[in-house]
Amino acid sequence: MAAGGLSRSERKAAERVRRLREVCDDPEELRGKVRELASAIRNAKYLVVYTGAGISTAASIPDYRGPNGVWTLLQKGRSVSAADLSEAEPTLTHMSITRLHEQKLVQHVVSQNCDGLHLRSGLPRSAISELHGNMYIEVCTSCVPNREYVRVFDVTERTALHRHQTGRTCHKCGAQLRDTIVHFGERGTLGQPLNWEAATEAASRADTILCLGSSLKVLKKYPRLWCMTKPPSRRPKLYIVNLQWTPKDDWAALKLHGKCDDVMRLLMAELGLEIPAYSRWQDPIFSLATPLRAGEEGSHSRKSLCRSREEAPPGDRGAPLSSAPILGGWFGRGCTKRTKRKKVT
Repeated sequence: MAAGGLSRSERKAAERVRRLREVCDDPEELRGKVRELASAIRNAKYLVVYTGAGISTAASIPDYRGPNGVWTLLQKGRSVSAADLSEAEPTLTHMSITRLHEQKLVQHVVSQNCDGLHLRSGLPRSAISELHGNMYIEVCTSCVPNREYVRVFDVTERTALHRHQTGRTCHKCGAQLRDTIVHFGERGTLGQPLNWEAATEAASRADTILCLGSSLKVLKKYPRLWCMTKPPSRRPKLYIVNLQWTPKDDWAALKLHGKCDDVMRLLMAELGLEIPAYSRWQDPIFSLATPLRAGEEGSHSRKSLCRSREEAPPGDRGAPLSSAPILGGWFGRGCTKRTKRKKVT
């Protein structure tokens, strides 16, 4: 029995509970921290934003490691379900980031999210690195360079870990198309939308990094994003917005315990910037999308995005949100970590 009356396993369990616990700063304390963050953003020469699932929870997309996150529920043996992801729209945080980029206060965004909401917020493709893929994009890897197809529906319903073919074929060469999702146990090799080259370049130039809604448990494994080869005095200053503990907390210049939308609302007011409203009529995905060819209409069953309810195809309009478990694709079976096999003794 260790000091304090707790065994080593009990201390480890208590530490796990502590790290999963959500903490909220007092409102006045949070406002003070936001003022400090705003000053850092004004003074930054090259600001890069790293985003995780926490910026999309306001769009009714669950995060992964929160109390009701995907992995948290799976580890408890519970099923995972979600509202139809086509109903999700860019959040206040997504739109704020887009405005900050327009104002040249943010130079690049590195995202772990597959939900495509950064793209749909109006952020230019060149300014985004979607390290784990985009649910609306499928590619032909037989074409050189790779031919990309942006769709207005989730292309991943038939895909999962190590199984990426979507069931459609390239309009140019006829080869099978694949999704862009990078699951656990896989290595992302696609140029776009992963855009690792731009992410690495941005990290090397950054003097300030703002992490929004990421547990950083995956991002910490990408040394290219943290410039650890630089001497400490030349490493970028790190600011973290998260309700939970992250493995980079001790390295942060400032940690803000708050919901991303709440922090970004205060931040934009402090910077004197208006947050643009999301409009489906101005959503870039509709102009970027490649229409399905004749005969491909039945190649998917996921609900398509539409600019208005009047545009919804027959049978799609007013369809109730699905609460059934999502088995395939980036959000369901494919996103789960495989359990380690027990060694046979």
